[in-house]
Amino acid sequence: MNHHPSTNAKEIIMTKPMSAFTTDLQHSGMIARDLDETIAFYTEKLGFELAGLFHNGDNRCAFLRYGHLTIETWEGEPAPGVTGAINHWAFDTPDIEAAFANAKKLGLEFKDTEIQHIDSFWEHGIRYFNVYGPNDETIEFCQIV
Repeated sequence: MNHHPSTNAKEIIMTKPMSAFTTDLQHSGMIARDLDETIAFYTEKLGFELAGLFHNGDNRCAFLRYGHLTIETWEGEPAPGVTGAINHWAFDTPDIEAAFANAKKLGLEFKDTEIQHIDSFWEHGIRYFNVYGPNDETIEFCQIV
């Protein structure tokens, strides 16, 4: 016998948000056009650690880690640009000018040709710029002012 949770008062009272069963965000996933290029970009240009490299059938899968962010990336077809797809990764920076200058020295491909700002975010606004990764993903560097 199947009971829909909304029909059972005891189940409604005991329902908890999923955060009650989790401890943190584990990882975010991204399909790579070229896994080796993606690993090199994230480790050499952005300073990620290659936390794991595994096989899944004939494909390889890498876990790239920086702080609390882990990106799972694997070989496969390009992800469609649809609602629900990840729009960008954002990294917090205390010095947006220094980050921008360093990104130029690294030869990163810029989406923004100069530092952008949104004054209505947070108490005093944000300053940020975006670059492209090897899979056309947008990577944001953001300073909360």
